[in-house]
Amino acid sequence: MKYKLSLCSLLILSAPAISGITFDTPQGSLKLYGDVEFNVDAASRTGQLTSLKTSSGKDWKPGNAERWDVNGRILMGLDGYRKSTNNQFAGFTVQPLADLSGTMKLDDAAFFFGQEQDWKVKLGRYEAFDMFPLNQDTYIEYSGNTANDLYEDGYGYIYMMKEGRGRSSGGALLLSQTTGPLYLELNASSRNGTTLFQDENYHGNALENKKNVIYLRPVVALMLDNVTAAIAMESNVVNNAYGYIDSNGKFVNQSKRNGYGATFSWNGQKTNPEDGMIVNLSTAYMDATGEKDFSAGINALWHDFELGYIYAKNDVKEFNVNNVDASNVSDFLLGKYDINTVHTSYRIRDVMDMNNFDVYLGAYWSRINANETHDDKDRYGMRVRFKYNF
Repeated sequence: MKYKLSLCSLLILSAPAISGITFDTPQGSLKLYGDVEFNVDAASRTGQLTSLKTSSGKDWKPGNAERWDVNGRILMGLDGYRKSTNNQFAGFTVQPLADLSGTMKLDDAAFFFGQEQDWKVKLGRYEAFDMFPLNQDTYIEYSGNTANDLYEDGYGYIYMMKEGRGRSSGGALLLSQTTGPLYLELNASSRNGTTLFQDENYHGNALENKKNVIYLRPVVALMLDNVTAAIAMESNVVNNAYGYIDSNGKFVNQSKRNGYGATFSWNGQKTNPEDGMIVNLSTAYMDATGEKDFSAGINALWHDFELGYIYAKNDVKEFNVNNVDASNVSDFLLGKYDINTVHTSYRIRDVMDMNNFDVYLGAYWSRINANETHDDKDRYGMRVRFKYNF
């Protein structure tokens, strides 16, 4: 018996951006910067671990053939910032990018204001606090960088507290407060909730949007020296936002989604940049309509070498197989299943003696175990990333 997996690149924590060029104006400072990320990828097959298709290779279709690809993008960023004499501030960031498919996209576009080392308000398109950090620039083909198309029927979903984090098809508002080592954050995002699901299908039913969802995502973090510990939740607070029409013509709500997460990080590089180690330990749990998903991961970075492991255990309790091609039902992940993934990367610094040019070597291996009796084929992939900051 075969099971689907969904593949898409998750690229986390690249080399820090070079300072760029700063211009001073009567209205504050402007900073112009950018970076290039080009990848050469090879993967075991075009099947998918999850359905998140937000990379430049999102048009690949599931199948059994090996995959080779060159993809990437060029980003241009412009930041503005102005501070008053009483340490109040306002600013903006905009980051258009062009990828190798020939399309123009947008990373961040946000406006913010507040009081330094105190409170802050942020509006627009951005990512809120990361509750499942993966450490150094990593190639793992099961997750992406927006809250759109995260889930697809029949595919292994790895929940990572990203559904209400931001960079979705809708806007967001973030309120944060810093009090000594304590950091408090509340992110609110609104959008068409069916965009979370690939092809707007969930558990074998075509979804109908009634009203936009509103995700609330509170985070409480404690930051002491090298240690950061945080807990968070995210929840859609709009009832009957989307669902499907059953055979009796009745609307069935599918918009209940409550997620919970915790993360612990040790950053030894703060006090020892040369020999310090960064370690992340994260866990997340999603209680959704007809499905419960649990994930846990650990990773470590030392001397530019990163190694990590992620475990996911999910339970799909409801699925309408009548809306699925009968010949493909056995390919869908139904009931309980586990996903095990190992990932690694290595950073080659200062290529050709240029401190803004690095090369990353990344790889992953993953396997799904379903119903305790069937094992899916291994999934594995490799990437060479060329990273150039300017």
